Amino acid sequence: MANFIDRAKFTCALGGAIVTLSALHRTVPIVHASGGCAGMLSNTYNMAGGYKGAGYCGGTMTPTSNVVENDIVFGGEKRLEEQISSTIKVIDGDLYFVVTGCQVEIIGDDVLGVTRRFREGRDIVLAASTPGFLGNSFKGYDAVLSTLAAELVEKKEEKDQKTVNILGIVPGQDVFFRGNIKGIKRLLNLLGVQVNTFFGDGETIEKIKNYGNAGLTIVFSENYGIETAKVFEEKHHIPYITADLPIGETRTDAFLHKITSLLGLEQSAVKALIAEEKKYYYSYLERILDSYSDLDFQRYAIVAADSSYAFPLTSFLADDLGWIPHLVVINDQDHDDLSKKKYESKFNQLTSETKPKVVFEPQTGQLLNHIRHSWQYNHNDKYENALSPVFVVGSSLEATAAEKIGANFLSVAFPVTNRLVLDRGYTGYQGGLTLAEDIFSALVSDR
Repeated sequence: MANFIDRAKFTCALGGAIVTLSALHRTVPIVHASGGCAGMLSNTYNMAGGYKGAGYCGGTMTPTSNVVENDIVFGGEKRLEEQISSTIKVIDGDLYFVVTGCQVEIIGDDVLGVTRRFREGRDIVLAASTPGFLGNSFKGYDAVLSTLAAELVEKKEEKDQKTVNILGIVPGQDVFFRGNIKGIKRLLNLLGVQVNTFFGDGETIEKIKNYGNAGLTIVFSENYGIETAKVFEEKHHIPYITADLPIGETRTDAFLHKITSLLGLEQSAVKALIAEEKKYYYSYLERILDSYSDLDFQRYAIVAADSSYAFPLTSFLADDLGWIPHLVVINDQDHDDLSKKKYESKFNQLTSETKPKVVFEPQTGQLLNHIRHSWQYNHNDKYENALSPVFVVGSSLEATAAEKIGANFLSVAFPVTNRLVLDRGYTGYQGGLTLAEDIFSALVSDR
């Protein structure tokens, strides 16, 4: 019997490609697919991504070939060529990027061949294969950025060892991607490191062309952004490393020391930066100590998120807030046995004596079952041994499960439909303060 997907926390590759393009400055996606694909996928991220908006040319504005039966039977290349021509004529953009749906990939339309016909013009027209059967939205992200790294970014013989490229923070899938990028960029800038982000404030297509000058690529994921990093390595000779998303003091300390060592920066500089940031961090965090102890804010922590967030969030809750990490449910699909073991080993870094149970489960509806199996109820002869008090950090899909077990809840991972996110982010020391504020606000919201 085939497996089904229960309330997935991602879309198909085409959805990931569309939301990635919508986050690029003055970029116009052209969707070569049947009617409905572009609008539905774009609106999914607009609504479930913290109401992030359509971008420069997204949502119902997204140009699409809207192939019909005749195009499927006789081929849709002519229709695509018409759509590219009319889009360039009507919409002013710095980059036009064609992405494909399942139908046109199945019939074998030569999309790359069509886009090459526009190479002689003044407009930049690129394309990537992004059918739904390629994989989930993370695959679409890598397909787009790999194409940019291979075909848009110019080769640079000279490298600036104090310039880095940032990958692995996926627009839309990371609802707080803009704020998270801003937090990382701020810290690295304070160390004298320039940061290329693709999606950060002030980034343009012209700037992206110069990303070949970086001395290092930092991928904030063990799975997503790796394909693009390999293109940078093979084509532009830029090595890459992976790093955990630096949320709060513990993970940010580790990240800054790691980068300082790799880039050969002055140890005195990073120590001074960390000392200054911690001074600010604790000057605010200490204000809740009385309430934390008097109102007993410590909780059992349950985290349900993708691999980019699961460990950093758990580390923040356990190492920074002193909570008891109980259960971590990782909702990714793209993990083999080796990568699962490697990811599980990260949790041995937690300073908490209690280590959480780690489960890889793409079916969101199974969370309650995993909670039940993780806790031995009523093994005490005198008193009920309930899993309480407990706090769930996940997506909006976990809200019902949290309510059923009487837990407080905060949505951080995609999809987030109960919060509107503008430039909020959780990276760095200041991001840790923001997350602490959101978590404790959820605890006292019913008072």
